[in-house]
Amino acid sequence: MMNVTPTVKQLLIINILFFIGTQIVGEPAYQFLAMFFPENQNFQGWQVISHMFMHGGLMHIFFNMFALYSFGSALEHFWGGKKFLFFYISCGIGAALLHTGINYYYFNEALDIITANGFTKSEVLNLLNQGKINTLWQEVLTVSQFQNFTSAFGGVVVGASGAIYGVVVAFAYMFPNAELSLLFLPVPIKAKYFVPGILAIDLFLGLKGQSIFGAGSTGIAHFAHLGGAITGFLMMWFWKKNQFNDNRWN
Repeated sequence: MMNVTPTVKQLLIINILFFIGTQIVGEPAYQFLAMFFPENQNFQGWQVISHMFMHGGLMHIFFNMFALYSFGSALEHFWGGKKFLFFYISCGIGAALLHTGINYYYFNEALDIITANGFTKSEVLNLLNQGKINTLWQEVLTVSQFQNFTSAFGGVVVGASGAIYGVVVAFAYMFPNAELSLLFLPVPIKAKYFVPGILAIDLFLGLKGQSIFGAGSTGIAHFAHLGGAITGFLMMWFWKKNQFNDNRWN
């Protein structure tokens, strides 16, 4: 296995320090650095970046950092540190934008119905920002619309998963025949088959509002994963088209 490269090493250290810090500080750290819905009073612009260095638990950060080490070092070896970091951050931002865009659609779909039934937008946002709801909203919304509405507003995003998905897509783009042996799946699978497979699963579960680990929504941001993957693919396609893919930045 390839030794860890400098930029990947720095990202690993930063993520681990953030994780340790949040365990010490607790909820205030998440309030400040996790990414909130833009209409939420806790939203701040820097959260588009800071959320990708936050993690919800030990297994969450372990799998993300293991993937960063496993795939990121190979990319940095060929690209150089600056190009890899630019790619990594871009995929994380792309993940945040798609996730927020999907939530914005669901939120406003329900908000339009609520306001059409006599409520004002400012009234609705004021209640939500107080952590309250009006039970009359449930009478004009379907169960799924109400769940999407409240989870879009109140949910927070943490984790490097979106950026990691971009890294994994880039790895498969560059090394399609590389065989991957996963911790929970010991049978080697070529990257060109594995990556489309996990993206298809994420798309399916995202549309169904379910998790691969069990029925029902468990807070996994499937569309953030897809946003990072799409951003990574588009960047790889652009670089390849412009004969820029093999050039190092340092």
